[in-house]
Amino acid sequence: MSKAFTKESDQDEDDDLPSAAPVPGGKNYITRAGYDRLRAELFTLIDDERPKIVEIVHWAASNGDRSENGDYLYGKKRLREIDRRIRFLTRRLEIAEVVDASLHHGGDQVFFGVTVTYADDTGNETTVTILGVDEADSAQGQISWVSPVARALLKAKVGDVVRLVVPGGAQELEVLAVSYPAPASGS
Repeated sequence: MSKAFTKESDQDEDDDLPSAAPVPGGKNYITRAGYDRLRAELFTLIDDERPKIVEIVHWAASNGDRSENGDYLYGKKRLREIDRRIRFLTRRLEIAEVVDASLHHGGDQVFFGVTVTYADDTGNETTVTILGVDEADSAQGQISWVSPVARALLKAKVGDVVRLVVPGGAQELEVLAVSYPAPASGS
């Protein structure tokens, strides 16, 4: 069958991926743990998932009519998703700058990798950890270092009051406490 009659595209499907450099200057700060998680995901995709899907697609293709073969169609779709994720992870890891937050252990200033507790205008206390774009998970109380809250807090010290501009106006945040991971033994 001619390629003209298939739903596959020859063009690069990276249009829907986030930019490889989402922040000014193209910095991709990340903790060692975050870097290791991304790297592990990349190698799992390359060494485990992709070969399994290739095998399924090969088997399904050998069964004949591909136009109504669900295993073949799903496999090809999944293979494109895996390849897209592999390209994305590869680019992100290439520009990653691993930061050791434990270097600031015992300090009272807000830098990358800190867990910081702050109070807003109403007295509500919030604790967040400032991490890299690729590793922050808001459900876990983690925010990206490029988020508005993190940008407002960065370089502030315990006791400082910083200004956060939000769509509803401006808020003042008071830094109450900072905590960094302890240095690894043997460092």
